[in-house]
Amino acid sequence: MKFSFSTVLFMFAAAACLMTAQAAPAISNLQARSSRYGDATYYAVGLGSCGETNYDDEMVAALSSSLMGGSNSDLCGKYITVESDSGSVTVRVVDSCPACSEDDIDISAAAFEELGNLSSGRIPITWSL
Repeated sequence: MKFSFSTVLFMFAAAACLMTAQAAPAISNLQARSSRYGDATYYAVGLGSCGETNYDDEMVAALSSSLMGGSNSDLCGKYITVESDSGSVTVRVVDSCPACSEDDIDISAAAFEELGNLSSGRIPITWSL
């Protein structure tokens, strides 16, 4: 398959733009891709501190109040990857968790079930942006 010079140039420019877009600046109160170790619990999802209503069957999370800061947190809407001994899940930050220690997270029941049994209530996890 042959491509014209302008097509190749366009593809190169598009790839460069995608790489630039993926290299987002570090978040002020949580370094991107730094691993954190804590516990995951689950909660009854509803209206979150990010201003939207979510549901228990969605893959969403609440981070500690110390990480979230105020209601206009720059972490709202960010995706985090959570891993346990039993699995891995990607969740979107939609709320803050006042009772959570800094590295603990509260996640929806659906997300928790990807990592362990609901009957456990609390499981050790590793997570990162």
